[in-house]
Amino acid sequence: MSKFSLSTPIYYVNDRPHIGTAYTTLIADSIARYRRMKGDEVFFLTGTDENSQKNLEAAEKRGFTDLKKYLDEMAAAWQTAWDTLGLTHDAFIRTTENRHLVGVKKFFDLIHKKGDVYKSTYEGYYCDGCEAFITESDLVDGKCPVHNKTSRIIAEENYFFRLTNYRDALLEHIEKHPEFIQPQSRRNEIVSYIKDFMKDVSISRQKKTAHCGIDFPLDADQVIYVWFDALINYLSALGYGSDEKLFKKWWPMDLHIVGKDILKFHAALWPAMLMSAGFPLPKAVFAHGFFTVNGEKMSKSLGNVVDPVELVQLYPLDAVRYFLLSEIKFGEDGDFSLTRLKERYESEIANTLGNLVHRALSMTEQYCDSRVPPASGASEGLDPLCEIDIWRAYNEYMDSYRFQEAVRVVWGVIRGANQFIEQEKPWSLYKENKIQRLNDVLYNVLETLRQVGWFLLPLMPDTAEKMWQGLGLDPALEKAQSLELAQVWGRLKPRTKINKGGPLFPKEK
Repeated sequence: MSKFSLSTPIYYVNDRPHIGTAYTTLIADSIARYRRMKGDEVFFLTGTDENSQKNLEAAEKRGFTDLKKYLDEMAAAWQTAWDTLGLTHDAFIRTTENRHLVGVKKFFDLIHKKGDVYKSTYEGYYCDGCEAFITESDLVDGKCPVHNKTSRIIAEENYFFRLTNYRDALLEHIEKHPEFIQPQSRRNEIVSYIKDFMKDVSISRQKKTAHCGIDFPLDADQVIYVWFDALINYLSALGYGSDEKLFKKWWPMDLHIVGKDILKFHAALWPAMLMSAGFPLPKAVFAHGFFTVNGEKMSKSLGNVVDPVELVQLYPLDAVRYFLLSEIKFGEDGDFSLTRLKERYESEIANTLGNLVHRALSMTEQYCDSRVPPASGASEGLDPLCEIDIWRAYNEYMDSYRFQEAVRVVWGVIRGANQFIEQEKPWSLYKENKIQRLNDVLYNVLETLRQVGWFLLPLMPDTAEKMWQGLGLDPALEKAQSLELAQVWGRLKPRTKINKGGPLFPKEK
């Protein structure tokens, strides 16, 4: 059995999840589900970044005098949100856990012994929103481009990591492994940064300016800089420092999914840290774009922050998954619109998919006594709608994280099935007593629905299972098949009793 491991970023708990963080994690969930569907053993990691000044400020703003109590409450809120969204992560790491503390200290010892830590003075720009030291070249009109705020100029005596020692090794790795940074446009940005702008980075903050965090091993007056600490979660969550067997099994990770604003940390600083410690690098880092809402940047002041938990009270979870996977090209910026979600829910989900399933099961109920009809050995003009070329395209798109294209392939099959029904007119075949032709037509459509369920399993998992239940199949037994077997045409057994039920996606009143 092959293995596949992937991670989301770990999220600050200074606020609750929004549609942007949900997008990142739902994408990761779809990849994890697809890999499991292919038969891979999967490790899917997410979690919360808690050693942050932003979290401390949020706790004080809410009147918490006990930071741990605030962090516990907010971490639980994130875990509950991910459960509500049906995410299938295998681990949830909190950077205040002891296993992470142990991993950070062990990792630090390695790079310190390597000679890659030294003390110096940092003078330059610092963005409180990013919790990052930034260079003048990062600024746009003197402001951080992510938060659109003027960055502070600070001077601190801190400890530094010799990042520039790894400039040539990083460039060589990226050249030899072009898949390491995706998409290509982001790879070009990182190469430019490493060549022309990368400097040694501070990996500590003075306690008098950073009032929370992991104690710096070499200096009681300092704490470990939040980014240096946070990145090590990818190791500590896999057992580094606490479960070496687990760690050896799963590291290096196959995929880190991040937002483009934190790509520099993951594609330059993180691999250099790993090189210093002597660890193999993750196989790929994929950066997606930013979200706007109705064309505007998400902002509390604008009141346009979309809560994903509230959103799935308005629309079925699978409808939200479909919209996010298909509306925005993974890797690029995108816009979220409730109006657009409503339009696509009605036209593509309820009308196209929901109507197909309801029509097929209704006709089977009416014309075939609610049982899957037997098909003839050779049904002229009724070639399967799910041909091997369609499966090949679908797998290619899913393997390369082109979810828009994968959805387009699936909806091509769904539209084809609807057109097939209109063309063959089962109601006329029934009236004309052309029973064998009617049986062939309906079997073709029902078997197509079985395979569409497989297409949808990573993308709209609840829908896939409901479709199988409608076809009289046990979802657990269906999923127990190999993907190769599932793709074989004709697996739906004749005389299986269907369960029509109500519409999968009721239209809005």
